[in-house]
Amino acid sequence: MKIITIVGARPQFVKAAVVSRALSKVSDIEELIVHTGQHHDANMSDVFFDEMEIPKPTFNLGIHGLGHGAMTGQMLEGLEAIYRDQKPDRVLVYGDTNSTLAGALAAAKMHIPVAHVEAGLRSFNMKMPEEINRILTDRISDLLFCPTQTAIDNLTKEGYPFAENKLILSGDVMQDAAMYYAQTSASKSTIIEKLKLRDFVLCTLHRAENTDDLSRLKSIIDSLSEIHNVVPVVLPLHPRTQKIVKDAGINLPFTVIDPVGYFDMIEMLKHCSLVMTDSGGLQKEAFFFAKHCITLRDETEWVELVQGGFNKLAGADYNKILSSFEEMRNKKSDFSVNLYGGGKASEKIVNELHRSS
Repeated sequence: MKIITIVGARPQFVKAAVVSRALSKVSDIEELIVHTGQHHDANMSDVFFDEMEIPKPTFNLGIHGLGHGAMTGQMLEGLEAIYRDQKPDRVLVYGDTNSTLAGALAAAKMHIPVAHVEAGLRSFNMKMPEEINRILTDRISDLLFCPTQTAIDNLTKEGYPFAENKLILSGDVMQDAAMYYAQTSASKSTIIEKLKLRDFVLCTLHRAENTDDLSRLKSIIDSLSEIHNVVPVVLPLHPRTQKIVKDAGINLPFTVIDPVGYFDMIEMLKHCSLVMTDSGGLQKEAFFFAKHCITLRDETEWVELVQGGFNKLAGADYNKILSSFEEMRNKKSDFSVNLYGGGKASEKIVNELHRSS
C-alpha cells in the first residue's frame, strides 16, 4: 500500500511525525511525504524535519507567500502531477490549511481515497478560511479520524456518515507527540536558559481574524502590555504578523522572539505559568502540559477545554482579556482527565489505514 502524506504548516509536521513513525513499523505500507512549502522559512519547516525525526519530504512544491486562490491552485496543479506519477492507494491529510484542502481535493478528483486526521472540528465561524477548509476536506474524505467525541457529534449533526464515509474516534495525535517529545525536549532546547525565563506568560498571535484587523490587534497588544507589567510576556512572533506590526508602527513592549522549534515550544510550555494564544494547536498543548489557557478568539474548536475550565475565551476585548488573566493565572484544575486519547491516536490511525488497504 502506498500512502502520500501532505504537510505544509508547522502543526502538520508535528502531527505527521508520530503517525509516520507508526507507519514505518508496518512492512507493507510505503509512505511518501509531500511538503507544499506553505510555511517556508527555516525556523518553521526545515528545523521540524530534523528535530522530529521525520524523513525529509520526497517532494517539495515550494509554494508560499500567495493569496488563497493562487496558493491552493498551484498546490492542486503540483499535487495532481505527483499523484498521476506515483499512483498512491491513499492520500493522508492533516488539519485545516490550504495544503489540507489542496491535498484532499486533488485526490478526490482523481478518485484516490482520502483520510483526514482532525476531522469534525468546527468553530462555526465561516469567516475563518480554516473552517471552510475543514468542512470541504471532511466531505471528500472517506476515513474521518476524529480527535474527540465533540468532533464525532459535529459530523453526526451534519448528516455524517454518508455512504462513502467512516467516522473513527481516534484521539488526538498532538497528545501522542507531546508525550513522546517531552521525554527529550530538555536535552534538545536551551531556550529557557538563553532567555533566562522563570515565571512568564507564553503568547502566540497569528490568526488572520486578529492580525488583519488592526483594532483587534491593537486591543490584544495593549492588554498584553498591561499583563507584562505583572508577569513577563514572551511572544514568538510569526513572520507575517511581524510584518503587519512593523507596517502599522505598533510598539511591542514585551519580549518578542522569532518563531521557535517544537522542542523549544515544549520547554516553554513546561516552564510558563499561563498560555495566551489564537492558535488551535497551542490550546491543546497547554492542556497536555497542565497549563491554563486564554484563547484570543471569539470561539474555539476545542469546546471541551472551555467546558472543563481549562481554557477561557477572551476574544480581542481588552477588559475581557485582563479579567481572564486575573481569573486564570492562579486557578487550580485537575488536568488528569482523559480528553484526547491518552497518546494512542497514531496507533489507532495506522491500524485503520492498514485495514482499509
